[in-house]
Amino acid sequence: MRCLAPLVLFLSVLSCGSVSAGPLSDYLESRLIKHWFQSDTSPDAPATLYVALGTACGDAAFTELPFAGGYARVGVVANAVNWLGPTANNGTVANGVAIAFPTASADWGAVFVWGIFDASTGGNLLVCTPLATARTVTAGATPKFGVGSLSVQFDN
Repeated sequence: MRCLAPLVLFLSVLSCGSVSAGPLSDYLESRLIKHWFQSDTSPDAPATLYVALGTACGDAAFTELPFAGGYARVGVVANAVNWLGPTANNGTVANGVAIAFPTASADWGAVFVWGIFDASTGGNLLVCTPLATARTVTAGATPKFGVGSLSVQFDN
């Protein structure tokens, strides 16, 4: 059984190593193609990436938890400290810092997926993937991804 994106709840560590995100979003695929093959330089890459929690995702859609009960996306500045790699041309980056969500002031419900966006609300989905096991976030919980537990790999 492959372990996907450990989610740490109530500050207890659920660790299973680094895991790759699922499919790149249609938006990101188009941006990469246009950038590399058509010299398109606009818009610039976001200075901050936003990690989100949700109930479902795909290439063009992400069903995010409601922005209620203290839930908000977590901003992670895009740099070589916060996102480690790639090394040895493996095409992979992983979070170099823990990613802690706000403490839930009410139940958020079941979380099935995580994703990365280019804005704190709205914006464009870049990547998403399911958790190996759904997690239920209840009031008082502080969901957290440990260092190295989220990774994105460009590999066919």
